Amino acid sequence: MLADVVVAGLLMLIAALWVDGMKALERANAAAREVCAGSRLSLLDGTVSLATRRWVRTVDGRWVLCRTYTFDYCEDGLSRASGFIILHGYRPTSIGLASHHTRLSTNHGVFSPGASSPD
Repeated sequence: MLADVVVAGLLMLIAALWVDGMKALERANAAAREVCAGSRLSLLDGTVSLATRRWVRTVDGRWVLCRTYTFDYCEDGLSRASGFIILHGYRPTSIGLASHHTRLSTNHGVFSPGASSPD
């Protein structure tokens, strides 16, 4: 009986982690599509890829899972460049594009592709 409860709990935990990861992936994909469309770039392969995952402390002292995703895009139809997206929780906090040498960042965790700052 206790073993069944433990197994059910573990399965629920695994499912929750999977759903959490998928939600973050969907948000990163949406951010990549948005920044590519706004910069007149083509998002290649149609998706982002998880590169790193770690816990970080926010300015207000909360711990959040920080995920870094990478993606490839094309400016001219011939060349391929790489970019990245950093999510704190589900909020994109920065997006970098290699060929633009800029870092598109957020204002207090709210995604704003128009806000850019030099590296």
